Amino acid sequence: MASQRSKSSPIKLSVVLATHNEEANIGKCLESVKDIAGEIIIVDGESDDKTVEIAKTFRAKIISTPNLPTHFHEMKKKAIDAATGEWILQLDADEIVTPELTREIKSILSTEHLSLSTCNGYWIPRKNYFLGRFLTKGGQYPDYTMRLYKNGKGNLPTVDVHKQAAVIGEVGYLTNPMLHYGTPDFKNYMTRINKYTSLMA
Repeated sequence: MASQRSKSSPIKLSVVLATHNEEANIGKCLESVKDIAGEIIIVDGESDDKTVEIAKTFRAKIISTPNLPTHFHEMKKKAIDAATGEWILQLDADEIVTPELTREIKSILSTEHLSLSTCNGYWIPRKNYFLGRFLTKGGQYPDYTMRLYKNGKGNLPTVDVHKQAAVIGEVGYLTNPMLHYGTPDFKNYMTRINKYTSLMA
């Protein structure tokens, strides 16, 4: 985390998120990246739960803004634009970076690897948790998502909430997955479906 970093050393990795009332998820998300994050940037849409309080225990920088439920991607872009690290890892609050993925990211961002690689971004495989289990069939895994990229080489088009980050130049693929707990139960599933179908409409 940032508090353990020498003041004179550059920030290697910025972890960026947009949040609104994510107290049930944010702690687990930030706990999973505390060993690789040089800084944590969170754009919060005026949460009225403990989201910000929990995030501050991880020394996250909080940028408060009116919540934009129909333009949530603009809040994500605001977090990306505020990042000062050499690389950016973009997450949602209901996602967790596994220990295996943590080690892979550390390897990718090592000086030795970067001196040999020409990649400006990496697709990360994602496992989606759905009603009690991870989806692994029917084309549901690997659910590749562009979340790790060089600062200045990648950004999020503010077109729609599910638009992938666009990266200039060569990109690669990571092996180990992040875990996405977007639909842990049926009530949550219906809430998400109603929200996203309204956005699409």
